Amino acid sequence: QAGYATEAKKDDPAFAGFSADRGKEFFQTKHGKEYSCSSCHTENPANPGKNAANDNVIKPMAPSANPDRFTDLGKTEKNFKRRCNDVLGRECTAKEKGDVIAYLLSVK
Repeated sequence: QAGYATEAKKDDPAFAGFSADRGKEFFQTKHGKEYSCSSCHTENPANPGKNAANDNVIKPMAPSANPDRFTDLGKTEKNFKRRCNDVLGRECTAKEKGDVIAYLLSVK
């Protein structure tokens, strides 16, 4: 998250930190496209999800249920890029990424 915080501060000098509440709202909200993050990853990201396009099972997003989440920066970035485009039609900002991670880290 430190790298995302540095990027977010560059984008917005008033940036004051990530918010699990904003991350939860982002995760559960449709952003003008057909899906939200929770469409595939469920309202409770400690549970397994299912890809809406092909029904493949997705391991839980919450690190409390899947300790491998967010341990590989390259994989994390690749998935954010791909999935943010699916949900938003664009890449996520550093603040959005950090907020989502803050939320997922808060899920027990």
